[in-house]
Amino acid sequence: MRRREYDEDDVRVRPGKGSRPRTRRRPAHENAVAGFVVAVDRGRYTCLSPSTGTLITAMKARELGRKGIVVGDRVALVGDVSGRPDSLARVVRVEPRTSMLRRTADDTDDVERPVVANADQLVIVTALADPEPRPRMIDRVLVAAYDAEIDPLLCLTKADLASPDGLVALYAPLGVPYVVVSKGGSLDGLRTALADRISVLVGHSGVGKSTLVNALVPDADRAVSQVNPVTGRGRHTSTSAVALELPGGGWIIDTPGVRSFGLAHVSMETVLAAFPDLAPGSVECPKGCNHLGEECALDAWAAAGHADPARLVSLRRLLASREGAPDED
Repeated sequence: MRRREYDEDDVRVRPGKGSRPRTRRRPAHENAVAGFVVAVDRGRYTCLSPSTGTLITAMKARELGRKGIVVGDRVALVGDVSGRPDSLARVVRVEPRTSMLRRTADDTDDVERPVVANADQLVIVTALADPEPRPRMIDRVLVAAYDAEIDPLLCLTKADLASPDGLVALYAPLGVPYVVVSKGGSLDGLRTALADRISVLVGHSGVGKSTLVNALVPDADRAVSQVNPVTGRGRHTSTSAVALELPGGGWIIDTPGVRSFGLAHVSMETVLAAFPDLAPGSVECPKGCNHLGEECALDAWAAAGHADPARLVSLRRLLASREGAPDED
């Protein structure tokens, strides 16, 4: 066997440091295809191409680093964007967001967890019975909506089991719009509220979110379950957020049922800013006032007729929720 002779072409020389200057410039990807993220599953992003209606599976490009991508994001895609089985595109850009709904695991956790992006309406789905409504949880989600600058909508389900009057009266001072639905009843009011908007549905397990989604989007096929008769709470059926297009225009984003909604990332000033009739009165409060004690000047402000006292009660209820008040009523 003949012995091989080597020459200089067979030697690989590693370039020294500085021979290839680094740059922060990245490809512009001007021909990238626009996509709307409708589902996220273990590092794979299902994106809808608005121009073709094609569902494209993609992965995140390395150049995005740790930048997170969530349902509702508008992204730019390159690579195989045919949508064929086993094809895989790359997400190379996340477009600027108009909103971001966040929560933390609890009130002591400073790590923000993004829920959905670019929603313009937050639908708080609450059952009037089976399971019983939890106003403290509603308050918490309202605070998150105000923080994200998303319009809230209260959706009261199972009105065939209990009257909505008490809960409606509780939130009347806040001016939160609401719709009431019952088993087998009309959903026209809810459809009108959802039309041509991107709405995210949030609520406990068992309140009827998936049932509503299946009624609004007949092909959704979201799993539903009954309330646990022992704990009085619903079982988790939806395991991940998913965006679904409404037949009449608009989108709904169904999220997994939650049993807690941490607000460690929300400041007191953010909550107070949602009450423009009360905020000016806080100028007279002592330094460091949390607006929950007797020294708070907001009592005198409301007593002087500058704001409805019921609004002050609502503000303090929200602030107490933010401070970790027990989720009991």
